[in-house]
Amino acid sequence: MDLDERKLKILQAIIRNYLETGEPVGSRTISKYTDLNLSSATIRNEMADLEELGYIVQPHTSAGRIPSDKGYRLYVDQMLAEKEEKLDHAAQEVKEMHQMLLEKEDKMESILKQMAKMLAVNTNYATLVTTPQYNNTVKFIQLSKVAESKLLAVIMVDGNIVKNKLIDTTYDLKNDEILKFNILLNTFLQGAALEDINLELIQTMKTQAGEYADILETIFQGIMEAIHEADDLKVYTSGMTNMLKYPELMDSATAEKLLGTFEDIEDKEDFVKYVEEVINKDNSDIEIRIGDENSSEDLKDCSLVTATYKMPEGAKGTIGIIGPKRMDYKKVVTMLKNLTDELDDIFNNNE
Repeated sequence: MDLDERKLKILQAIIRNYLETGEPVGSRTISKYTDLNLSSATIRNEMADLEELGYIVQPHTSAGRIPSDKGYRLYVDQMLAEKEEKLDHAAQEVKEMHQMLLEKEDKMESILKQMAKMLAVNTNYATLVTTPQYNNTVKFIQLSKVAESKLLAVIMVDGNIVKNKLIDTTYDLKNDEILKFNILLNTFLQGAALEDINLELIQTMKTQAGEYADILETIFQGIMEAIHEADDLKVYTSGMTNMLKYPELMDSATAEKLLGTFEDIEDKEDFVKYVEEVINKDNSDIEIRIGDENSSEDLKDCSLVTATYKMPEGAKGTIGIIGPKRMDYKKVVTMLKNLTDELDDIFNNNE
């Protein structure tokens, strides 16, 4: 059974009403809500068909109906197919973020945390922002002596990210010996991506180092630790308690599960894996996962909307908004689209 225009309008009315009220929707409400001029009995028959098709469901405690994940998916797909509307309020928020991001002195961490907080305040949902992820190709390595048997390694990777590492050596290296290590390290590692640095490469470097092979191994371990630190994905969250404003998420089991998810979200391997999947996609389209479409079991009662922002030299990060399945999708999608466009413009054009 296909959805004809009448069924589609009734389904849209049910979803819009439920988005606004959070209450199950009955046929009498729909008869007043639409311009179909249909009787409650006719609407009940159409709602029965929609339920049979899996677009709406009946909560066991109510005579009304609420959208299913399938119903939400149809609503979202149709919404995204339409010409994207601009929201004045969202545009204003993006302008405020633009001014914030143009503050060159601000550190990235501070910017991302403020961004997460601002989105949470203006959407009344929970938000998350990840740090940009680079390919971590080594651009330059510099060793300097700071004390007896102690070196400072300065490593620059993609995105001009600089990491410092203090390295203790068992031997007090002279300046000419440090120079030789600098030449050796940059000869083999400059331009190498993290995945290119393998055991064969390390063994070749140790052979070149000769009697200094053990010292090279110590230095190399310190450098790799610093590079891995630059590679760590950090997730900044805000608005966790906003989720408790929605009746469908307020029962103790659901609330406890959600709050637990946000409290340790940075340590959840499945979530980090999902974020990395989003980042590694070739496009920057907004992605919407509704209910069971979420890979995380803890988010089965929610919708997760994510968008990718791009930095120079290929770095990408993710902005996400988590809310109830009846979230205001149009507002969220428009806000994320405006924000990622603005970020791309700021970071890539240096205006």
